[in-house]
Amino acid sequence: MAEIGHNSHADVITSEASSQLKSFVERIERLNEDKAAIQGDLKELFSEIKSVGFDTKILRKVIRIRAMDASKRSEEEAMVDLYMSAL
Repeated sequence: MAEIGHNSHADVITSEASSQLKSFVERIERLNEDKAAIQGDLKELFSEIKSVGFDTKILRKVIRIRAMDASKRSEEEAMVDLYMSAL
């Protein structure tokens, strides 16, 4: 862990810690740029999907369900069935 010194006038970060911090910030900035690009790509893809007639709301739900663990999905489906039968 980087050492952070303390001065009576101000907090001081060592040269090594400063370099490490700068590296972390730059990595975060690059990842945020990548994330923004991916989000833009997804937006374009969903627009394309919608333009050919698919329901993107349902597609998003299908993708969410497919990402679920099988046991969690079964449990959720059972709860939905229980609630529906109660209504």
